[in-house]
Amino acid sequence: MELNLKGRSALITGGSRGIGFGVAERLAAEGVNLHLSSRSADGLDAARKKIVDTYGVKVSVYPLDLSSQDNVLHLVKSCGSVDILINNAGAIPKGSLTGLDDKALREAWDLKLFGFINVAREVYRDMCEHKRGVIINVAGTAGERPNADYLAGSMANSALMTMSRALGAESVNHGVRVVAVNPGATETDRQVVRWKALAKQKFGDENRWRELTTGFPMGRLATLDEVGSTIVFLCSERSGYTSGCVVTIDGGASWRP
Repeated sequence: MELNLKGRSALITGGSRGIGFGVAERLAAEGVNLHLSSRSADGLDAARKKIVDTYGVKVSVYPLDLSSQDNVLHLVKSCGSVDILINNAGAIPKGSLTGLDDKALREAWDLKLFGFINVAREVYRDMCEHKRGVIINVAGTAGERPNADYLAGSMANSALMTMSRALGAESVNHGVRVVAVNPGATETDRQVVRWKALAKQKFGDENRWRELTTGFPMGRLATLDEVGSTIVFLCSERSGYTSGCVVTIDGGASWRP
């Protein structure tokens, strides 16, 4: 299916690894030029080399901590006008109400919640002026199925879902679409390391890690291709009537007993 994305530009935060990098690769395969941001300069350099060598698109990288508003402003100014924003940076630690202190909670929200909001605000202004653009906020399924042991993450994801719904309902008046995406458990490098460690502990063999994921829908984790391809489709005009909603990619896990 032709997605008509060739020659467009995308800013992807948290773009050096995991879902962010998976989306970057699939956008690059469609001919999209990329701006990648994360806190890891080495990770960004490796991501840029792989994408340029494989797909030949333009890739600019920005090693920045987006919990800082000054860094957000620098990033958006450096990128200029973009057609697509993928908000993906940040991870929030597990913890209950009494298990997370104020410092840990605020630091996590500064990147994953306020970082998303601040980047979106600056990019949205420009998109409205040009009457086109797509913003995808990669949140997470804890926003749909809150967990008291992942309270800060559940609350942040819920807030991002609400922002995407409210903003996406209004944004279409300016030619801009806004969508939240909630990936479930996904086979990223970081997740595989975690499952391998658990398999090593339980079985004495890290290569048996897939045996621990059979309780997920379809007996496995989601693949990067499944998550990344869905996000790229949402960025395209093939999904041009999609805005102000949440797309969940978890095999139905959020609604299983």
